[in-house]
Amino acid sequence: MNTEHPAVERVRAALAARGLTPEITWFEVGTPTATAAAEALGTTVGAIANSLVFTLDGEPILVMTSGAHRVDTAWLGERLGGTIERASKDVVKDATGQTIGGVAPVGHPSPIRTFVDRSLAQYDVLWAAAGHAHTVFPLSYAELVAITGGTVVDVTPGV
Repeated sequence: MNTEHPAVERVRAALAARGLTPEITWFEVGTPTATAAAEALGTTVGAIANSLVFTLDGEPILVMTSGAHRVDTAWLGERLGGTIERASKDVVKDATGQTIGGVAPVGHPSPIRTFVDRSLAQYDVLWAAAGHAHTVFPLSYAELVAITGGTVVDVTPGV
């Protein structure tokens, strides 16, 4: 299997620039959902750090959330003082340089305002996509917050 891809190499370089050199796992079959990634890794779906691109009042934002639940866009939008909508695949690609299903927390063409789901803190090891739907890499919650420069938030009420 070819384990070279420009988006993955940008993620690898961005991680290294932030002091991380995790092993990037490549799967034979794509794992574009948290459930698929968790099954392939033999871990709980909650430990999958989904990279979801939305728009906040028209500007792309990245929400790193646990695969165990959905982002309540109306609720989170109220807390952030705007309107959140799901980004189109074109907005995702333009903002991240990556495609839906493989969006990583880093390695984007320019910085994206990022929010990190507080509920991810309960897991010792998180798994995030590495720029391609066939890839993941491990990291801790503290590392996720640090490498993204993200703001820690609740993404849904009561979670």
